[in-house]
Amino acid sequence: MKRLFLTSSFSSVAKLFEDFAGEPVKGKKLAFIPTASLVEEVRFYVDDDRKAFEKLGLIIEELEVSTATTEEVAQALERNDYIFISGGNTFYLMQELKKKGADKLLIEQINNGKLYIGTSAGSVIASPTVEFVSDMDETKKAPELTDYSGLHLVDFYLLPHYLNFPYKESSQKVVNEYSPKIDLRPISNNQVITVLGNEIKTLENPKWAKKNNFNDTQHFITTIRKCPPWGNANSRRTPPTLPVDRG
Repeated sequence: MKRLFLTSSFSSVAKLFEDFAGEPVKGKKLAFIPTASLVEEVRFYVDDDRKAFEKLGLIIEELEVSTATTEEVAQALERNDYIFISGGNTFYLMQELKKKGADKLLIEQINNGKLYIGTSAGSVIASPTVEFVSDMDETKKAPELTDYSGLHLVDFYLLPHYLNFPYKESSQKVVNEYSPKIDLRPISNNQVITVLGNEIKTLENPKWAKKNNFNDTQHFITTIRKCPPWGNANSRRTPPTLPVDRG
């Protein structure tokens, strides 16, 4: 059964993670992949997410895909209980994953039931394609990337940081341009989209929701949809071809 915890900022919704995992997470091993952040000047969010995992008691093994061999990537993904991919530049991330064949390794592990956690770019790549975020990420940081397909773990397109600084204008631009064309799911830094088998939920950070007068007894479920089994290739829709400025 596919298990996905897709966030804009893991550290902002970390309190929801153990409930979703359905088991005590203390002592679990995590493959922590910060590759997307390597081409960014600002990287504090990687440290924030790392600290959030450490606070939950997870044992972190950092896996730098751009410098690892394909065999090293495969072994790290296999021996860890969970997989996490950080935020950063979506296009650079996909470039490096595809160069090492790590995209196929990730799909295999996740389709076999390994829990996947994404933040920002790490969540966007779960979509059928990633080109829809070209207004939020610089495509020129991935000069070798010619194939903009994502991991296609889900049939929708996840848009992180919706209306959050510094993406307020660019995220709204993406919504205005693409929401009529594709199944776009915008989430703020205080939200997470969870996938458990065929069930999708959008959850809110309890602290944030309480501050904004939401009922926190059900973890602020705002969306629940039944979807086809994405692991079955025959059930997948063909993603639309979207225009993109390739820098």
